[in-house]
Amino acid sequence: MSDAPLLELDRVALHFGGLKAISDLSIAVNPGEVLAVIGPNGAGKTSMLNLVTRVFDATKGRILFKGQDIARAPRSRIAHLGIARTFQNIELFDAASVLDNLLLGRHRFGAGAWWQQVLRTPALTRIEEEHRAKAEEIIEFLDLSPWRNAMVAGLPYGVRKVVELGRALCSGPELLFLDEPASGLNPEETRDLAFWIDDIRSDLGITVVMIEHDMSLVSAVADRVVCMAQGRLLAEGSPAEVQAHPDVIAAYLGT
Repeated sequence: MSDAPLLELDRVALHFGGLKAISDLSIAVNPGEVLAVIGPNGAGKTSMLNLVTRVFDATKGRILFKGQDIARAPRSRIAHLGIARTFQNIELFDAASVLDNLLLGRHRFGAGAWWQQVLRTPALTRIEEEHRAKAEEIIEFLDLSPWRNAMVAGLPYGVRKVVELGRALCSGPELLFLDEPASGLNPEETRDLAFWIDDIRSDLGITVVMIEHDMSLVSAVADRVVCMAQGRLLAEGSPAEVQAHPDVIAAYLGT
């Protein structure tokens, strides 16, 4: 791993009028790690993710990705920089097939000039073939072959979650945010997810930041854990260290 963080939040704050969703938050994400972000509901975990992906503008502070401050970068620029995400609530096109949804993840790489699209040039055909080949790689990687041509609307919830993960991977990210990926999954699906997260890091070389409540998944895949509470960093360390931290226990149990 490199000594320099891949992503660094430096004294970041997010205020909505008098409501302080995040206050003076500093977190570093190291290249090649799986970092889990935990905390009770309302801790500011998804707000932190939304700051990095430019859904919200930070009230103050810096957000550094590979040393570049992206706190005011155009939202459309984030995917091009190599940052991808999934959502708490699945955001897919129900009337499109699994393959077509994954191909949408290739959008950041372009589809040729407009005149190439009008004339259907050989160069455009090659670009489309490359995009499809990448999507097929991800389909095989995530065991989605049985549903390749199925409409998303008819898929089980667990499969839809995997399709959304696949679409994020198709964008070729360096940094992948997973927002409660185990939410709604049964134990077997959660075990499969743990294997995929490990493979995403080890085989694809992607750094993963995971917001999650399922501590069995966190303990299985996370190299490091940070706990947030009331928009602030409460504790960080190994999964066992953070779970045993008295302030973390107090935040969850109110004691």
